Amino acid sequence: MKKILALLLVAAPVLGWASEGGVALELEDIGLTEAEIRDNLVFTEAKVGDTMAAAMDPKVAKAAFGIVPPDLSLAARSRSPDWLYAYLRSFYRDPESKSGWNNTVFPNVAMPHVLWEYQGSQALQVDERQDSHTGDMKVTSKLVIDRPGRMSRLEYDQYVADLVNYLAFMAEPAQTSRKHWGILVLFFLAGFFVLALLLKQEYWKDVR
Repeated sequence: MKKILALLLVAAPVLGWASEGGVALELEDIGLTEAEIRDNLVFTEAKVGDTMAAAMDPKVAKAAFGIVPPDLSLAARSRSPDWLYAYLRSFYRDPESKSGWNNTVFPNVAMPHVLWEYQGSQALQVDERQDSHTGDMKVTSKLVIDRPGRMSRLEYDQYVADLVNYLAFMAEPAQTSRKHWGILVLFFLAGFFVLALLLKQEYWKDVR
């Protein structure tokens, strides 16, 4: 899992804004030591804190896909982790698309399925049937695995869940700290309000 994640960070601009140094700082925030980061997430001669360079140049990506692939950590923040989880599980083969892939959550997406080796290849199965009560034609669709990947469905779902949780964390590493300080500020303002109210009553009691 750790090795796959590190390779994905380099292979695609999944974290477009993050440097390896920034990644290291955030990983240390959740309890990993520098030695653990080096042993489990650094597979080159680079040192912890060095810049992490994506293997794909943004100009090449735009020429190949028509658009620079998105920063998925920001997608986790703007659209929600649940959306990103569904998105990474909903790719299917589409020979008519430029990349050869499509997505039921994000139709006509330009991004290819970078995790297809682990999930396998899915096909979109479309069924039409007539409603026995109204006579209307109903179209239903579902994704089916037509070529298994390295992982079972359960293993892949768990892997994607872990990956999405990490991306959501990387989108805003200070979220826990921010919420903590926010609660403290609210308590401070509540206390200040009480003191201000008592002070107002003390000043105005003689006026009345």
